[in-house]
Amino acid sequence: MTLRFYDTASAEVRDFVPLTPGKVSLYYCGATVQGLPHVGHIRSAIAFDQLTRWLEYRKFRVTVVRNVTDIDDKILAKSAASFEPDFEEGPDDIREEEWWALAYRYEQAFLKAYDTLGVSRPTYEPRATGHIPEMHALIQRLIDRGHAYPALDDSGDVYFDVRSWNRYGSLTRQKIDDMQGAADADPRGKKDPRDFALWKGHKEGEPTTASWVSPWGTGRPGWHLECSAMVTKYLGTGFDIHGGGLDLRFPHHENEMAQSQAAGHAFANFWMHNGMVTYQGEKMSKSIGNTVSPTEMLELASPRVVRYYLGQAQYRSVLDYQPTSLQEASAAMERIDGFVARAVRALSDGGALLFGSYGEVPEAFAAAMDDDLNVPQALAVLHDTVRAGNTALTAGDNAAARAALHSVTDMLRVLGLNDVAAPARDDQADTALGVLVEAQLGARAEARATKDWTASDAIRDTLTAAGVVVEDGPDGASWTLKRG
Repeated sequence: MTLRFYDTASAEVRDFVPLTPGKVSLYYCGATVQGLPHVGHIRSAIAFDQLTRWLEYRKFRVTVVRNVTDIDDKILAKSAASFEPDFEEGPDDIREEEWWALAYRYEQAFLKAYDTLGVSRPTYEPRATGHIPEMHALIQRLIDRGHAYPALDDSGDVYFDVRSWNRYGSLTRQKIDDMQGAADADPRGKKDPRDFALWKGHKEGEPTTASWVSPWGTGRPGWHLECSAMVTKYLGTGFDIHGGGLDLRFPHHENEMAQSQAAGHAFANFWMHNGMVTYQGEKMSKSIGNTVSPTEMLELASPRVVRYYLGQAQYRSVLDYQPTSLQEASAAMERIDGFVARAVRALSDGGALLFGSYGEVPEAFAAAMDDDLNVPQALAVLHDTVRAGNTALTAGDNAAARAALHSVTDMLRVLGLNDVAAPARDDQADTALGVLVEAQLGARAEARATKDWTASDAIRDTLTAAGVVVEDGPDGASWTLKRG
């Protein structure tokens, strides 16, 4: 078994060998809680959840850290706007809301979305505001090593000196003078317009609750600094994997890597970035109205279907949303669930296979996941196994059907499709439903035997209207409940 992942820093797929045998340390950027989660946030979380689950399947002990940025310019601006007399309350706004209350409310919205879609809770989920002392220590270390300086205009800001670090730009392979947005950077108090803030001095009009005492004056941390301070506290100065969305490579991850390495830290051994979600081939944008939110998706389909859709592409590729995307994902899940339900009914001990620890997934599935998490190829193996299982059931080959059910269940668990939030089951209601449906199928079989096609079709139409999917086969009719 050789795990291989694409490393953004080296721009190549490399063999993955953890720094500590048997253990993996993973940090991925969580939410800046300034608003409701968008589909890009959730796609990223699902991608790194799939990574975690696969590493755990491969018997690694994985420590996962996902941060919460609960203080930044946009959080303060949105809170301040809520106190303005002409503020128009929107669907996700509450009038007169303190910045910390706004941040906490949106943090809970993110957690609800993660939980609903089966994203496992991380080992640690630190908030930026809880790690101010660690940030102060990192800033002082950078100043002492000649890579940071207090602002030249006595504003209380502290900046990272990008020209002091000769590897600045290496993550995104840019030269300092050619960097994106350099011409628009605010030059005040800086040696170079490209220098970025490690600490932001308190400004008039900002709430005093959003500032902390520091050696350089009261203020608050810069965005990039937060991650460096938190990851090193929980995973150390050198760790295995740093992840996040492709849009974070620059400037966030470039700056994070520079300040950490300039402080003398080895930092991340691998950088992994997931691709964006587009809408019919175009970048999603609220201004042109081509966005779809996780909430909107969950109104159209079940959580399992939404997770299947958001997790079906190779994590580095673009995932394009089309009006038919969720219907296609729903059809795929129905094929899988149809086989599982049919097999459980046919095999007296089938239900026992749906619980417990991982078994052995098919070799082709494992090879795909080892190869930089090739989920599309892994899903192809899953669907091939479903087809083989159905064939075995039709042929009465219970041993082959049981093996297929076992494999399908384990592949679903690895992909997180067995752990998605679902309504609580009512065993008594399930039993009653089964008795009623089987009685209807019996009546339909009698009608078909006497060639009473009108009665047969009427029974099927009634079951379909009730959400029961009927499939006819050589051994008679089978049924499943239609999924969202």
